[in-house]
Amino acid sequence: MNSTQYCFSFYSSSDMALAGILTEAEIAAGLQSCQAADSFDYKTFFVKVGLNSKSKDQLTKVFGILDQDRSGFIEEDELKLFLQNFSASARALTDAETKAFLAAGDTDGDGKIGVDGKTDFIKQ
Repeated sequence: MNSTQYCFSFYSSSDMALAGILTEAEIAAGLQSCQAADSFDYKTFFVKVGLNSKSKDQLTKVFGILDQDRSGFIEEDELKLFLQNFSASARALTDAETKAFLAAGDTDGDGKIGVDGKTDFIKQ
């Protein structure tokens, strides 16, 4: 499998996994709210896609999708590609957006977001 096939396979499986939790309309609304560089606001995005109203179990599933390397944490490089988990054609977050997002979700200062911190963070 080449890298293009891997990326397509990854995004297809992410899209399908998220489809069981979020509607296409919710995802579209979230992505529409942050199309321009430096326009991403995590609180607005979570509301638009409906993550703030999901159960802890559903949020744990979303965390598993976002944790691309299966380390049990979402690190900065995974956050940079956060929007692409919702649509393969979405933009990457800017460095400033990524750092602000990480700072907001990193409850213990270790430079990554754990599943408990992530689910609590979304519900803010």
